[in-house]
Amino acid sequence: MWQQVYDPLQNFALSTLVAGIPVGVLLAALAFFHMRAHLAAGLALLIGIGIAVIVFGMPAGMAGRAAGLGIASGLFPIGWIVLNIIFLHRLTTLNGYFKVLQSSISGITEDRRLQLLLVAFCFGAFFEGAAGFGTPVAVTGAILIGLGFSPLAASGLALIANTAPVAFGALGAPVIALSAVTGLDLHQLSSMIGRQLPFFSVLVPFWLIWAFAGRKGMTEIWPAILVAGVSFAVPQFLVSNYHGPWLVDVVASIVSMGSLVLFMKIWQPKKIWCTAAFANYHDDSMKDVVHDVVPTVDASGANISVVKAWMPWALLSVLVFIWGTPLFKRFLDSIWSWKYTITGLDKLVIKMPPVVKAPLAEAAVFNFNVLSMAGTGIFVAAILAGLLMGYSFRQLLKQYWETIKLVRYSLMTICAMFAVGYLTRYSGLDATLGLAFALTGAFYTLFGTMLGWLGVALTGSDTAANVLFGSLQKTTAEQLGLSPILMASANSSGGVMGKMIDAQSIVVAATATKWVGHEGDILRFVFFHSVALALLVGLLVSLQAYVPPFTSMVVR
Repeated sequence: MWQQVYDPLQNFALSTLVAGIPVGVLLAALAFFHMRAHLAAGLALLIGIGIAVIVFGMPAGMAGRAAGLGIASGLFPIGWIVLNIIFLHRLTTLNGYFKVLQSSISGITEDRRLQLLLVAFCFGAFFEGAAGFGTPVAVTGAILIGLGFSPLAASGLALIANTAPVAFGALGAPVIALSAVTGLDLHQLSSMIGRQLPFFSVLVPFWLIWAFAGRKGMTEIWPAILVAGVSFAVPQFLVSNYHGPWLVDVVASIVSMGSLVLFMKIWQPKKIWCTAAFANYHDDSMKDVVHDVVPTVDASGANISVVKAWMPWALLSVLVFIWGTPLFKRFLDSIWSWKYTITGLDKLVIKMPPVVKAPLAEAAVFNFNVLSMAGTGIFVAAILAGLLMGYSFRQLLKQYWETIKLVRYSLMTICAMFAVGYLTRYSGLDATLGLAFALTGAFYTLFGTMLGWLGVALTGSDTAANVLFGSLQKTTAEQLGLSPILMASANSSGGVMGKMIDAQSIVVAATATKWVGHEGDILRFVFFHSVALALLVGLLVSLQAYVPPFTSMVVR
């Protein structure tokens, strides 16, 4: 057995600085040195292994196994989602269905700002609620690029939009995980998060359009933005407080989509925003768009109707939702599921106080429940949609192979990113960073929220960040006399703003928009938005902790 050490250099500031090197190298390599994402992740992984072994004293064999578990976990389920959603998008693009879908969205409104609001915020929130784990960015990024947005705009704006729904994503998985690791009541956590995020469900649509069209462009369509935000925020609050975390995003997104579409039938802006270019941001990524020649008729020679064009995505929505329900997941897992215990790592790494109350052996099990993974639901939807669109099995096999070749570097990057995340978790590097935030005393409400942001930026998942830092948030809150429910919820609410800068999400966005190799450009665009929004969440949590009447919002 090996016990984690959180201050190996006997100087906590220096130990914290060293623990942050792998993440710093990764971000710098992407943002400033324009290194290809898979190479940057590989470099960060090698440096991380060196620090974990040489500085933190982790046995080399354990470090290698932790990285290997991360690689496997990156490929399944995240890589599996990316591969299959790009496969479906490729099928609909090659036969003209996606072109008709694009035209149908344009038929609702020609205004690019309203298209962005409908697709990135409303439609994306549905996929976050039903599946999560990269699905919404992949779907909305692909749709936006098809609508004529530049690769940078499609990628960056899809990432900004995919924030407020994240805490209740994948049918409430982050909140369920948070309750499991902290022992706090599930409904109390759901209610508290539901009293934090609705503010940002109203703010984020305004922020999204401002990032795209500037202040003037935003104010021109403020009624529509308000309708989209409020019609999402109100159901988000009601369902999270009076039902639970499971259907929050699904219900809120459906209400928001319906409200916005109905509102646009009676209201349109005086000035139609026809350009897909940023108003106040230099963007030359449009030159990288590949304009494919697509047919205008289906395999039988008939014109492609709007109903046919939406069929693959409607099928995807239904199947992804079914695949996300706990009952169906249990049914599929009962058919076949394989759990592989990582010998030489499982229960051999011991987390130590003050990260946990008592020494705790970390499990290391790879759960290959491929049948119940969201990516499998997407794969089934792609196959069924392909057959309904007139593809033969031979053609589907050929296009699947072409998709694998298209996303191979993205899959390598995702695997390497997860390897870094798992290495930092098992070596204790993440806990060292977390403890540094916990030393901020009265300012912990702000820095604790930023800890959730850091957790998602490191792991790529609000669920994983809650597992990672949930217990630490509870323990620190109790020591400081703060509400454990408040700070555990802040971990999840703050974490949602880290979603737009986590490397896996950026790779998914770059892949969906066919802009692989430009991950650093995307990171530079979204970084300010991520930090600014996370700080605002921290400010709200501080108000809820210390300032009446906000303190009355805290679940007791």
